[in-house]
Amino acid sequence: MSKSVPAFLQDESDDRETDTASESSYQLSRHKKSPSSLTNLSSSSGMTSLSSVSGSVMSVYSGDFGNLEVKGSIQFAVDYVDSLKELHIFVAQCKDLAAADGKKQRSDPYVKTYLLPDKGKMGKKKTLVVKKTLNPVYNEILRYKIEKEILKTQKLNLSVWHRDTFKRNSFLGEVELDLETWDLDNKQNKQLKWYPLKRKTAPVALEAENRGEMKLALQYVPEPVPGKKLPTTGEVHIWVKECLDLPLLRGSNLNSFVKCTILPDTSRKSRQKTRAVGKTNNPVFNHTMVYDGFRPEDLTEACVELTVWDHYKLTNQFLGGLRIGFGTGKSYGTEVDWMDSTAEEVALWEKMVKSPNTWIEATLPLRMLLIAKISK
Repeated sequence: MSKSVPAFLQDESDDRETDTASESSYQLSRHKKSPSSLTNLSSSSGMTSLSSVSGSVMSVYSGDFGNLEVKGSIQFAVDYVDSLKELHIFVAQCKDLAAADGKKQRSDPYVKTYLLPDKGKMGKKKTLVVKKTLNPVYNEILRYKIEKEILKTQKLNLSVWHRDTFKRNSFLGEVELDLETWDLDNKQNKQLKWYPLKRKTAPVALEAENRGEMKLALQYVPEPVPGKKLPTTGEVHIWVKECLDLPLLRGSNLNSFVKCTILPDTSRKSRQKTRAVGKTNNPVFNHTMVYDGFRPEDLTEACVELTVWDHYKLTNQFLGGLRIGFGTGKSYGTEVDWMDSTAEEVALWEKMVKSPNTWIEATLPLRMLLIAKISK
């Protein structure tokens, strides 16, 4: 079982990497560390790194999706320029939008686009904000450098948002086009058209898609202290064996790797990665990650987050993930969004806790996750 981490993953700079997987920017809501929070946890994966798990709790939703009525429409056109190998989205205008400022009956709207399923920074484009209007005019072209064959596996999502003085975003509506069935060569499809804005559909639509599976094994190893009958801390071993049937975002050119974080810690020091395996959607990793400093009570409060990414040029595209824990919705007495393990994920964690010093194997379906930013 390899514990090596390739140099390009170890040395990846903070500025180059984009790992966000949600439509909104994430914010961390910091809380003071409680005496019961997970502390002094160290991790090793090839080169040993030490970290102290902060116990901070995150709030992954910074966009407001429910307070404003969705109304109005957006005018845009879609064109693929073969000579440039670029998708051009001409965002013309919106009309009759919902008013974020009810008293003055106005909003400060802008338009954001994604090519799904990528929701990373490199896949996000947006217009300028037009202030104090319900009928903004943009006349902007948003461009994506992408091969036509790959484009036909994507969905184009355009969403309209109000941005207030404090840079908080409120959802005003969206339109989604399935580019697999969209005729890019049809001249009629290249003309400006009005589309009614609709309520939020993602990530439910993404959740239904097959994101493949991960074959893995977990083991809890208690560490007895001399003179004491019960161990005070222990290690959690995570053996990532392989992934099966990963979604092909770029034809057969996947270059996938797995990242591990032990929540509630989101610091870069605690994160571990496998090597990247290229040119297959059934990558074999055989990589073991070890985290120590786990007290028995920490096993009920922590959650193992495993995410699979496709490394392409200067960005990482999210493919799918797992959250393995008790799925209680709480951590150290605080309600958290990430303690959302499925029944299969909970079953694996329970078996590991009940059977120390034993590898517990499982093959689990990968799913869509809303992921927090990595804290410094």
